[in-house]
Amino acid sequence: MKVTAWNNGSHHSTGAGYGFKIKIEDRDAHFDRSWGTVEVELPTGEIVESNIAKDSFWGAKCRELIDQQFGIWLLDRNLAPWQKGSPPVFELEHISGNRFRLSET
Repeated sequence: MKVTAWNNGSHHSTGAGYGFKIKIEDRDAHFDRSWGTVEVELPTGEIVESNIAKDSFWGAKCRELIDQQFGIWLLDRNLAPWQKGSPPVFELEHISGNRFRLSET
């Protein structure tokens, strides 16, 4: 599934406030409310755990996987900050259970 980088509007150099936005149809097809968290394997091999046990993830507007480690990775790769309206796009592959793998497109 295609996901886009996300930021809460405050591009912190610490990586805080970054994540990946999931489309509603992809969330509904590949994520389970009972998981609580998901594990995302970054292209570096690092595993990042992201909380999905929140109303904002399951609502109609937000749907982001958020963690400071995502921001650190984006910043280290010079993928953040990005020009307004042009976030980078990635592939998020559902491996099994609550495990996913992120790759650059």
